[in-house]
Amino acid sequence: MKLIIAIIKPFKLEDVKEALAGVGIEGMTVTDVKGFGRQKGHTEIYRGSEYTVDFLPKVKLEIAVGDELVGKAIDAICTGAKTGKIGDGKIFVLPLEEIVRIRTDERGETAV
Repeated sequence: MKLIIAIIKPFKLEDVKEALAGVGIEGMTVTDVKGFGRQKGHTEIYRGSEYTVDFLPKVKLEIAVGDELVGKAIDAICTGAKTGKIGDGKIFVLPLEEIVRIRTDERGETAV
């Protein structure tokens, strides 16, 4: 099992959600986050003064999947999140040792 963490632009969330549902993945955790990478934020002008916005709004998705769905999930996230511009995001894949569904005490992939 793997834990997929994806950082994407907020307005692409619905596209990514639909793309993931298309490959059979419907459960995920979504968190509003802020950050920056190579784009280093941007400058804005407010009331005539220029200032730098260092941390840009992003959305973090956390998705637990079986090993056989990792490739499809990554492809779906890339398809849904891609704009072709800097700041589209990143995907991280981590090993997931155990999953437990609290209500039923199911463990492993059946708990996903």
